[in-house]
Amino acid sequence: MPLIPKIFPPTCPFCNALIDRPQEFPDFEYPIGICQNCGAIYVYDASGYHLGAAFVEGLLFACNGDEDLAWNLLPEDDYVDTIIDDYDGVSHKIVSGGGYQGRKIKGKLVFIRLHDDIQEVTSDGVKKRAEAVFCLPKKKVSRSARFSKRLVEDLVKAGNLNEILSLAQEDTRVIPALQRLLYSVDERLRWQAIYTLGKVCVLYLKKRPDIVTKILNNLLYARSDSAASSWGALGAAAEIISQNPAFLKKFIPQFVSFFLDESARAEVLWGIGRIAQVDKNAVKKAIPALYKLVTDPNPNIKGHAAWCLGIFKEKPAKPLLEDLLNDETKIRIFIGDKLREITIAQLAKEAIENLE
Repeated sequence: MPLIPKIFPPTCPFCNALIDRPQEFPDFEYPIGICQNCGAIYVYDASGYHLGAAFVEGLLFACNGDEDLAWNLLPEDDYVDTIIDDYDGVSHKIVSGGGYQGRKIKGKLVFIRLHDDIQEVTSDGVKKRAEAVFCLPKKKVSRSARFSKRLVEDLVKAGNLNEILSLAQEDTRVIPALQRLLYSVDERLRWQAIYTLGKVCVLYLKKRPDIVTKILNNLLYARSDSAASSWGALGAAAEIISQNPAFLKKFIPQFVSFFLDESARAEVLWGIGRIAQVDKNAVKKAIPALYKLVTDPNPNIKGHAAWCLGIFKEKPAKPLLEDLLNDETKIRIFIGDKLREITIAQLAKEAIENLE
């Protein structure tokens, strides 16, 4: 049987935002595009055999045609670059599997992103050049007369998700208002904000994925920068990723890397379990660690690991889970849309039931 191609919308490899179709530019041989979120330049080579020439054109375009600047730039020090395979210029899709609609897919996109200090020098000229070919749409700022931080907090406390989603469609300030609640000392409110933020991000994934990727970058940076002031950052990142693990998969390795921080381990375990509820394959590499952590002396880590093993339906873990059936230590864990106080024994019992 012929392979069924996997088809994805093309996204920027540096910021994960959706990108527009490359366009023909005067004085340039290859079609070129600009990521509207991070400013990366990408060049389309339909044959996939002229990547060197495509790279040179992309670098020159990024430098606004300034050859002296382009030839003096150094990789990594001044810019980053990468290549995306399997791009179909006809459908503007990434098509894995070799062929699509009778066409062989050989196209590649060469991406170049200048570092911010150099982009500051070249970006105005690049944008003017681009405007002569196609209009770069301005990002709309949505505002609502009824928005307030207090209203968002009250709606979260009341569990009025529909009203928050309605307000989020009118006003993008709902997102920073929810992020503010991630730092609340009220654990229950914090988890409700995490749950709500994930649902709100679904609204933006199709039309404004740049907003979602920016939130994820900020959350993961906040957790790595200051653990003391970012209690809900990892939980929020996991909840957002769980809304579309396939699209946001580039953030998963960075999220899982927080396993190395013992103070973050229970929250990472919760995130792995949450993502696994939607797509087990996205986080299956974490499974071996669960077998070790289900015997961890820290009850919070042990309980979360047991919960995860149930989600993954790891039948070989049944003896380890059975060893916990007499552990009456209580922990708090957010399951579904509620923060539960539950014994490790009950978590183990529920996990064993999931194995059967």
